[in-house]
This record gives sequence, C-alpha cells and structure tokens, in this order.
Amino acid sequence: MTQLEGKITLITGGTAGIGFATAQRMAAEGATVYLTGRSADKAEAAAALIGGDVHGIAADISSLDDLDRVYGVIRERSSRLDIVVANAGGGDLLGIGDVTEVVYDATFDVNVKGTFFTVQKALPLLGDGAAIIIVSSISGITAAPGMSVYGATKAAVRHLARSWALELAPRDIRVAALCPGPVDTPGMEKHLREAAAHGDVVGPTTPLGRRADADEIAEGALFLATATFLSGSDLILDGAAIA
Repeated sequence: MTQLEGKITLITGGTAGIGFATAQRMAAEGATVYLTGRSADKAEAAAALIGGDVHGIAADISSLDDLDRVYGVIRERSSRLDIVVANAGGGDLLGIGDVTEVVYDATFDVNVKGTFFTVQKALPLLGDGAAIIIVSSISGITAAPGMSVYGATKAAVRHLARSWALELAPRDIRVAALCPGPVDTPGMEKHLREAAAHGDVVGPTTPLGRRADADEIAEGALFLATATFLSGSDLILDGAAIA
C-alpha cells in the first residue's frame, strides 16, 4: 500500500519547483492532489503532466477570495483535507536601499499573509490527525545580503508553524516547517540572474558542493506528511550549509 492512499492534499504554488515536485511525489504515493498556480493554464498543465487524481486550480494565495474559491472546489469534490502544503511564495534579491514599498508589500502579502490565510481557511476541512507543512527556508534562519525582506517573511512563517503546532495539538493536527537550502528551481535561477546583475558569483553554497534537486525537498515534505509524532519543528534540508 502506498503511503498516502486515500489522502486529500492541497499544495499551493504547485506548478513548478518544490511545489510541483511535491505534487508529483504525493500523487505517486496515492494521494488526491489539488495544486494551485496563478495561471489557470499553468495549473491545469501541471496537473495534466502529473496525471492521476490531480487537479489544478488558478489562485493568487494573497487573495482571500481566491482562497475561498479553492476551498470551495475541494469541499465540493472531496469534502475534506488531510494534508496542506503551504508552499507558494517568492522574493527578490535586493539590498535595503533598493526595496520599494511595492516590493515589500508584495513579498509579505504572498509569503506571510498568503500562508496565514491558506492555513486558516483550511481548518474547517481538516480532520483530526491532519498535517500542515509550511515551506520556509534557511533564509528564515540565517542572514545574507539582499535577502532581508525575503528572509523576514520566511522567519515569520517558521514562527507561525510553531504557534499553530501548539494551537492545533488538541485536534492532533501536526504543523511543521520545511526549510530548504539552495534548490535548483526556477526561483533559484531568478536569484542567480539577480546576483549576476549585481556582479556577484553564486556557487553551490553548500558543503556537499551542489544545490538540491526539487525532488529531494519533496521527499522531506512527504516525511513531514507521514511522521506522526513530529510537530512544531523545522526540517532543515540545506546540505549542511548551517551545520
């Protein structure tokens, strides 16, 4: 029997990178998967590429109306949720003097507000024993030039995960933060381009001498979904970068 047979899963930001790899991995383990992306075409294409019982829904998670629509679809089709992977997020490599109000608001709206209300609005559908996985980053633990706003948002969602683990423990709902280091994703490629534009050379940045593959981070998400006594903790997958 596969590990997630019969489980209903939502993965936000599931059209590329860690989110897509996690959707693939959980679908392979037997889950019904709902994934979101800002573009209907991309969300539907990602679901079709994975195949099986996978459904793509267009949504901007910083929009509460969009989140209501996502949960309306899940309620109508599946009636419940067992696993939420709050993965959608992003940010720019910008020094403090280059951060505009627009950039600041957009980053916090998606990474913090979006994560907060993704989880809040999932609660009526989550049964006892459900799992919530918050995708943070080692940027929420360690500091780096140009990462102050992004890192602050990722530190914030780590704190949300710890607080929610306590609040939801009476319902046996587990909450944990997944904290990847550098991963080969479209977001990382964007980061590398921004670094190059500033004259910086960014190497693998881990003692293992490479960046992670998104599939390796998806394995961490699967572990958190099935580790029944793990809650309120960080799972750090950083290639020993902060060991």
